Amino acid sequence: MSQSFVILTPLKNAARHLDRYFENIASLEQDPRTLSLGFLVSDSDDGTLEALREKEEELKKRYRNITIVEKNFDFSIPNGFHRWANAIQAPRRIVLAKSRNHLLFAALRDEDWAVWLDVDVSWFPPDVLTRMVATGKSIVHPNCVIELGGKAYDGNAWRQDGTLFMHGMRSHDLVRLEGIGGTMILIKADIHRDGLVFPAFPYGVRSPYSRSRNEVVGVGGGESETEGLAIMAKDMGHETWGMPNLEILHLPE
Repeated sequence: MSQSFVILTPLKNAARHLDRYFENIASLEQDPRTLSLGFLVSDSDDGTLEALREKEEELKKRYRNITIVEKNFDFSIPNGFHRWANAIQAPRRIVLAKSRNHLLFAALRDEDWAVWLDVDVSWFPPDVLTRMVATGKSIVHPNCVIELGGKAYDGNAWRQDGTLFMHGMRSHDLVRLEGIGGTMILIKADIHRDGLVFPAFPYGVRSPYSRSRNEVVGVGGGESETEGLAIMAKDMGHETWGMPNLEILHLPE
């Protein structure tokens, strides 16, 4: 029996990315009838929600289930700040965590796997899900880069107190991670059903896997959002795994 997946994507002012996003989803080797798609649109003023609604009926004919949710958090990046600026990371990551959790609770039905996919991932191999499932692991993260063979883009996927990233682990096809990024994550859906979420607060203050110094929350402050999920997964008895040689591409900043 074919395994089923729900692909979950939070969206904010992402209308310009949607055509490429759906082309990439269509390139997956999985039968479309085994794929569900879930979207949460927040704080957008570029027509993202309207563009999704226009595609909704067409998507329903091709895929297993389609879920579109609108949930605003009244968060915007202040003028003069880049989205990666340390000064705004704590509130930004809290909103991202809330977005992911609201989407998870709205879109997960009876699927076997949840796939978290950022809308600005520009390419992945058609067999990316097959290869991640084939590891036999429950939580798997590919190596997101700007150019193939280059430095890891997703700096939230790390080991060794946040000092070792996936481009430094290419001598292994499968590595244990302590932090995990959100560009693409495969998670066995039952782990979400068991309670694994994206902490919208610093999680794991006493965990030995949290970084000794986190630029977002300070010394010994725990981890939030995707990295918090990785720490929570460990506390639940699950490891998070990276595939340094399974590369996906992210749009340049």
